[in-house]
Amino acid sequence: MPTEGNKPTHKGLKKGLYLIPTAFTAANIAMGFLAVLSSVRGFQIIAANPEQAAVYFEYAAKAIALAIIFDTLDGRLARLTRTATEIGVQLDSLADVLTFGIAPVVLIYGWAIGATFSETNSLHAFGVFVLFMYLMCGSFRLARFNLQATRPRVLIEGTPKVDKRNFVGLPIPPAAGLLASIVYLSPLPLSTLSENMSNIYTILIMILVAGLGLLMVSTIRYTSFKTVGTGRRSVYLILVIAALGMLIWLYSRYMLFGIASAYVAHGIVWYVLGFLNPKRKKSSGELSVEN
Repeated sequence: MPTEGNKPTHKGLKKGLYLIPTAFTAANIAMGFLAVLSSVRGFQIIAANPEQAAVYFEYAAKAIALAIIFDTLDGRLARLTRTATEIGVQLDSLADVLTFGIAPVVLIYGWAIGATFSETNSLHAFGVFVLFMYLMCGSFRLARFNLQATRPRVLIEGTPKVDKRNFVGLPIPPAAGLLASIVYLSPLPLSTLSENMSNIYTILIMILVAGLGLLMVSTIRYTSFKTVGTGRRSVYLILVIAALGMLIWLYSRYMLFGIASAYVAHGIVWYVLGFLNPKRKKSSGELSVEN
C-alpha cells in the first residue's frame, strides 16, 4: 500500500498548477468588485465634491483595465499549463459578467447618465434601458461563446472546424475596456460641464453603449490574437509589446483609449472590406474556442 511519502511529486505539482488560472480569475472578480464599489462611491459624492468623485471613477476605470489583463492571462496560463477545466470556463464567464458587464454599466451610470439627467427626465429612463440592454447583450455574448466553444461547427466531411484566429462578435472585455478608457481619459463627471455639453456628451455615450451591445451580439469577426507569438517571428512580438508597454506607461490615458478604439473598430473595418472585396470573405461559421 503506497504511503504519503511514496506519492509522485509531479502529481502534487500538477494539482498546484490548477490553482494558477483560478487565482487570476479571482483577481478578475476582485477588480470587478472594486470597480463597482468605487463607481457607487463616486456617484454618491458628485454634488458635494466632483473632483473627489473623479478620483473614484478613475479607480474604477483602472480596475476594469487590470481585470482585462487578468482575464487574458488566466486563459493563456490554463492553455500553457494544460490545466483548463470545465468549471474554470464557467467561472471565467461568470467573472466576466460582473467585471465587464455590471461594473462598466455602474461606472457609466454614475459618471454620465445618473450625473447628468434627473430621474424625472425621460432620457434618464432611456439611458437605464440602454445600459440594461448592454448587460443583456454581453451576457448573451458569453452564453453564445460557451455554447460555440463546446459545439464547434461540423464541416461537410464531418470534421469539427474551429478558427482560433477570430472571435464571432465583439468580446465583452474590449467593449468594457473602451468604456473604461473613456472615463479614464476624462474622469470628471459629465455633470461638471455646461448643461448643453453635458447632455450632448451623455447622449453620445448612450449611443456608444448601444452600439457596443449590438456589436457583441453580431456575427462580425474580431481577431483573437491567440496565434500571435507562436511562429518564428515571436521575437518581433516581444519588441512590439515592449514598445507598447513603454508608450502606455508614458501616455496611459491616450494609449489605452487608442488601443481599445482600434480593436473595436477593426472588426467593423474588416466587415466593410468584406462587402467591397468579396474575395476577402471567409466562411462565417468559423468560431473561436477560447474567450
